[in-house]
Amino acid sequence: MAEAYEDLYTMPVGALGIIGMNGSEGLLDSVDHYITTWRQELHGIPQALTGGYLRDSYKVGVSNPRFGTGEAKAIVKQTVRGHDIFIIADVFNYGVTYTQYGVQVPMSPDEHYQDLKRIIGAVGGKARRITVIMTMLYEGRQHKRSMRESLDCAIALQELERMGVSNIITFDAHDARVQNAIPLSGFENVMPTYQMCKALLNNVPDIKVDRDNLMVISPDEGAMFRCTYYSSVLGLDLGMFYKQRDYTRIVNGKNPIVAHVFLGDNVEGKDVIIVDDMIASGDSMLDICTQLKARGARRIFACSTFGLFTEGLQAFDEAYANGLFDYVFTTNLIYRTPELLSRSWYREVDMSKYIAHIINILNHDMSISHILDPSQRIRNLLARHARGEIGMAD
Repeated sequence: MAEAYEDLYTMPVGALGIIGMNGSEGLLDSVDHYITTWRQELHGIPQALTGGYLRDSYKVGVSNPRFGTGEAKAIVKQTVRGHDIFIIADVFNYGVTYTQYGVQVPMSPDEHYQDLKRIIGAVGGKARRITVIMTMLYEGRQHKRSMRESLDCAIALQELERMGVSNIITFDAHDARVQNAIPLSGFENVMPTYQMCKALLNNVPDIKVDRDNLMVISPDEGAMFRCTYYSSVLGLDLGMFYKQRDYTRIVNGKNPIVAHVFLGDNVEGKDVIIVDDMIASGDSMLDICTQLKARGARRIFACSTFGLFTEGLQAFDEAYANGLFDYVFTTNLIYRTPELLSRSWYREVDMSKYIAHIINILNHDMSISHILDPSQRIRNLLARHARGEIGMAD
């Protein structure tokens, strides 16, 4: 674990405190385990750091109890005065429920966001610094205005800034340019590229990473910047689909897709990686898998940071049974149902160690630039894969 503490011999901003919002407890436990293990294994810590620096846990106990009407409040169960507070929030965890007028109600993103603000309000003025790690950006798909409509994501970011949040860290934002709404505050958009590549190579050890055998596919124009990075760092060819939409109708808040049109080289006989930020209903992803199989693609791996599966898993079960794809990779940054975790076609990409690194380094007020750019680590990963060493500790 020495790499976790390289050059971290500086005074922390304050005593570390990590808060996990409702639905983020599993991720919090894993992050806390990494940090406590690293700090306890570290030798030669400056004596000035040992007071409160080495602890059995850095978790801060909080709760968000609700009244029978659905109203809520936040309670912080221990002191946070002078602490460097990191709040982990999964605002898309619909697996968290509460009782309202005797009925069990799943929490919506709006309710998770309100609870986040309640916690910030409870620690505000006491903590030395507050960093929000919002694993999937709240209202991230409502990031721009094309008619008379709200700019929800920008408003939320400005609201957090006004409440005293110093840094906002999110993953694979739908459009990271929304950070322009808060130009004087810290905003980091972290990409899971390395972890996704590592999971793919670990689960498919016989995959050949070269232009003759593997290709990266973008499912639409919006995902091109992600796929361009994958294709460049892996040294692969890139293809894309673009969506023809019916702009005369709006269905479920968006213009329905009429067709996917492919632009790119021949995929016949090649393995294919489809890269996107999220799988919502999954209709587009499955349609693209169908078209790629019709064009002769060999194996298809769908890699998406967030697996929402808003229409359930049945369509994916049927597509998998029909041989349309081989694996779906998504991260553990948001809620995954037990049903999803049990599927043979699903593979999870663990991001907890990466988040622990980020928190650990920022607590020392050091630059995280070297871990935000994964290109060298991916090259090292490919070299180990070429030597048949995949699966060894990284």
